[in-house]
Amino acid sequence: MAALSRLSSALESYRGRDRLIRTLGYCCQLVGGVLTEQCPARSEVGTRLLALSSQLSHCRTVLRLFDDLAMFIYTKQYGLGAEEEGIFVRCVSVLGNLADQLYYPCEHVAWAADAKILHVDSARWWTLSTACWGLSLLLGIARSLWMVLTLRQRLRSPTAPFPSQLPASKRRAMQAQVQSEVLTVLSNLADLANAVHWLPPGVLWAGRFPPWLVGLLGTVSSLLSVYQAVRAGQADAATP
Repeated sequence: MAALSRLSSALESYRGRDRLIRTLGYCCQLVGGVLTEQCPARSEVGTRLLALSSQLSHCRTVLRLFDDLAMFIYTKQYGLGAEEEGIFVRCVSVLGNLADQLYYPCEHVAWAADAKILHVDSARWWTLSTACWGLSLLLGIARSLWMVLTLRQRLRSPTAPFPSQLPASKRRAMQAQVQSEVLTVLSNLADLANAVHWLPPGVLWAGRFPPWLVGLLGTVSSLLSVYQAVRAGQADAATP
């Protein structure tokens, strides 16, 4: 009952519901892609799962129509990152926020074009939105790698801003942050591989992934995101 209660609480929030829809969508694409490619006898089931995956993805696209304001408020509050310690982290974070902010209107225009609401070329706007997403992922990877290197240096070097003889609680918190940043890098790398796949043909490996591989990468990224959210929730619950 406790697990069901936590799941119910997560589904009451927008982010929790989005994580579940994303995970289910990519899982359906993974299984559906495998069935259609490797199991001809079950290709009909695989086709249905791929269709379900497409509808779940469309559902997330529609829900993101309302994310612009929240992203704008976050970007405004972060500003130029005055609270960050390093100039590199500040610059990368500001650029990442800008890429995220641009992603939403580009996707909205692409969606409206597909829905025949706007008479524009949807392919061009999907490419722009995917490019913004890919840039944001690249910047996020760079930021997380820098944080991992910085934190490990502080944990090991006696000449670092934080001495090596740290309180046990402080060391555990820094080690937990290192683990979180590593998971973020892995999640972003999986998403970046898919982002490149959705770019126009001719760009690196664009268009070359089979559906099951897209589903696998998306599932890995989604599960890592769910795991991090669960860990963050447990940490908040344990904080007095």
